[in-house]
Amino acid sequence: MNPKEYKLIAVVGVSDDASKYGHKIFRDLLNAGFPVKGINPKGGFVLGQNLYRSLSEMETRPELVITVVPPAVTEQVVEECNKLGIGNVWMQPGSESEAALEKAKAYGIKTVMACFMVAKAVW
Repeated sequence: MNPKEYKLIAVVGVSDDASKYGHKIFRDLLNAGFPVKGINPKGGFVLGQNLYRSLSEMETRPELVITVVPPAVTEQVVEECNKLGIGNVWMQPGSESEAALEKAKAYGIKTVMACFMVAKAVW
């Protein structure tokens, strides 16, 4: 595990519901020392952190976006990443779709479909 591998990570789909993966992933990345910001269209605060409503609302562009949202939302996230010049999207299991992958490939965005938390030995 290397929390300094990325300068900034955005988790799209952070929830204030502690039973949801969007909450667990955000919490555990924070606890492991990763430089992470949360995205939820409702905004708000989770774990003492301000949530952004969208990637474009962030002052600093993240190097990596982790999606923890339904596949149709991931497709929208890929579109936003393309507009903002974000080149890496990690699609958590259940958030990926063929359309999202095809869009990402067409835009030259690198994608990974696997659990970030397991792959990076956080869990």
